[in-house]
Amino acid sequence: MTYDFSALDALIDSALDRVFPAAQVQVRLGGEIVYDISTGFLDPEARACPTTAETRFDLASVSKLFTVVAFMTLVEAGRVQLDQPVTEVLPEFCGRRPIAPSPDPLRPGSSVEIAPHTEGEVDAGVVTFRQLLSHSAGLPAWLPLWKMAAEWQHTLPAAEVRRRLRETVFATAFAYRPGTRVVYSDIGLLLIGFAIERLAGETLRETVRNRVTAPLGLDSITYGPIPCDMAAPTELYAHQGRRMCGEVHDENAFAFGGVAGHAGLFGTAHDVAAFGEALRCALASVRETVLRQETLAEMVRLQVQEGDVRRGLGFALRSSNPAAMSYPLGEGAFGHLGFTGTALWVDPSRALVLACLTNHIYYGRAGEDTLTPFRAALARTVVECIQSAHGD
Repeated sequence: MTYDFSALDALIDSALDRVFPAAQVQVRLGGEIVYDISTGFLDPEARACPTTAETRFDLASVSKLFTVVAFMTLVEAGRVQLDQPVTEVLPEFCGRRPIAPSPDPLRPGSSVEIAPHTEGEVDAGVVTFRQLLSHSAGLPAWLPLWKMAAEWQHTLPAAEVRRRLRETVFATAFAYRPGTRVVYSDIGLLLIGFAIERLAGETLRETVRNRVTAPLGLDSITYGPIPCDMAAPTELYAHQGRRMCGEVHDENAFAFGGVAGHAGLFGTAHDVAAFGEALRCALASVRETVLRQETLAEMVRLQVQEGDVRRGLGFALRSSNPAAMSYPLGEGAFGHLGFTGTALWVDPSRALVLACLTNHIYYGRAGEDTLTPFRAALARTVVECIQSAHGD
């Protein structure tokens, strides 16, 4: 079948130099690549270094999906159970600690209180891996770990800095009682990363490679650092004194040496889409990949919901919010977004995989939010182009 994606071309072209300086977008239908574009420049000021299909983008929180899939291979292997207390694998995550306001990731220096505020303490021993994966474990969204690392690195070796950061994560206060709210949390995925290393007996870098990217042939998807000439640059960081390029953009992942459960991977849209296609095929029992069908089905089953936020295990699920990227997709759609400007969505009802990698964060964090409406328009246009070809 022939698809007319001229409207998609026009949308992406209109976003260049406004939403992002560089992008890759790949669309797959039934396993076939029906749209594939690399556009923009890695040096937008000089209009130099055109984006190619081999350019690697900082995946930001799309990295979480690879962490979660690696963890679920360990669940399948019987090394851990979803409803097992986290403390049984990570005994450092134990004891009672208070419910308290936590640092606001969107407003540095301020704190956020999860309503309704509850006094008292929570025993960390009640938190399960299922709650970590569904962002309902009571943990804060974020901690300024990178600031602690910046202070310690002047007097301590890197290994000791990372050890202290881990201790800080293990000892974090709760933001709400586990199971009562849904709060997207990088801290929960950091703990998943620590658990993977404990269970697998190897580094997170090694486990993600050995259990996910290598079996699927995803050669471009690696943790940094990578050569700058292979990477789409991201933000100009005052505290680093340079624009980040080939090094992870996420400050806390950087503090952990570039490898963390919540962020750190780089890759191409081709390989991110191939990852999504492998998940789609496993879910549809088309072929077994790194996870069994019943495992994927549990991961994309609705686990928790708060308003229009719906979550499976690791995956965001299709939202009823018309402003959301997933809104135009089918009811069973699942995926994830990344802060740098990345996204992966899988729509099983259409056998559709949509991977969009950009370096939107190149322009910084201030100003108008142009990324959210672009993402929604992108998904809507893809669906409209497909429906038009089918006469819907």
